[in-house]
Amino acid sequence: MSNIAIQRESANQSMLPARYAAREWDPFRAMRDLLRWEPFADLAPSFSALENAVFSPAFDVKETKEGFVFRADVPGVKDADLDVKLTQNRLRVSGKRESEKTEKGDTFYTTERSYGSFTRSFTLPEGVEADKIRAELKEGVLTLSVPKKPESQPKKIAVTNK
Repeated sequence: MSNIAIQRESANQSMLPARYAAREWDPFRAMRDLLRWEPFADLAPSFSALENAVFSPAFDVKETKEGFVFRADVPGVKDADLDVKLTQNRLRVSGKRESEKTEKGDTFYTTERSYGSFTRSFTLPEGVEADKIRAELKEGVLTLSVPKKPESQPKKIAVTNK
């Protein structure tokens, strides 16, 4: 069985930070702490979710009279790194954004951008023209146009008055 010493504070003992508890002030330790101080650490966000973020572009999907339009912001993604496939009524968009090459000696004060591979899938309704789907990448925005078949598009029916 090990002996555990329990130290109780007296009323007149000053409250010291945990790293100095039960120790006297050491000027050399204070200097080492000061030299290890990272002035830019306070500028970086401390959210662990951002540090481990995975690149996953958000999509806007809208329906028009002619079809469906999918838009996604994919800055830094090359058209060769994008893959758009349609299997039956399932539209799958996948791609990757490569991280920038870093050289030895580079100093980063914060990194908030995310990199990696992504895959998004959408179920399309019946009545789309699979042969006429178009994909365009312009200024970092991916636009997919999925037209409806003519028989699926709404038709105006005239109302007669008797």
